[in-house]
Amino acid sequence: MRKALALFALISTIIISSSDARSSIIQKPKPSPNFKINNTTNHTNAQTCSFSVKITTSCSSVSYTRDEISISFGDAYGNQVYAPRIDDPSSRAFERCSSDTYEIYGPCTYEICYLDVYRSGYDGWKLEKVDIYAYNTRRTDSFYFNVWIPANVWYGIDDCYYYRSSAAAQK
Repeated sequence: MRKALALFALISTIIISSSDARSSIIQKPKPSPNFKINNTTNHTNAQTCSFSVKITTSCSSVSYTRDEISISFGDAYGNQVYAPRIDDPSSRAFERCSSDTYEIYGPCTYEICYLDVYRSGYDGWKLEKVDIYAYNTRRTDSFYFNVWIPANVWYGIDDCYYYRSSAAAQK
């Protein structure tokens, strides 16, 4: 009986450890030095879609920021939504422990797999997470940051390799 219990405990530990290893594979935010705004998706024939973007500022951020904040997100197929200067210091956006929701319009996308943020200024800002609800897909994509966003560089999460490899495997 003891051997069976010991074996069960060992197998349980292995399963728990392997599930922890899988969760640590989740992409962490990092600088995106090669990031470029894709103006080709903004042509007049492109279908326009609405996105609700909820940005949550960390409780360990500065009390508020006057920094300029821009955001861009998209799919693995080159469809990109870009929103310059979503900040508005007079509206008290991006205060510590708060969430701000924006209605952003851009080209329709498939599943959103990357998100980049740009911050310019001297106050600093710690982004907790971004939730994007795309009305054409009826789902929410969440990007977890929990980091101080560096100044003057696009900074983000890119999980598109998963979608690109899945699409290549289907061909």
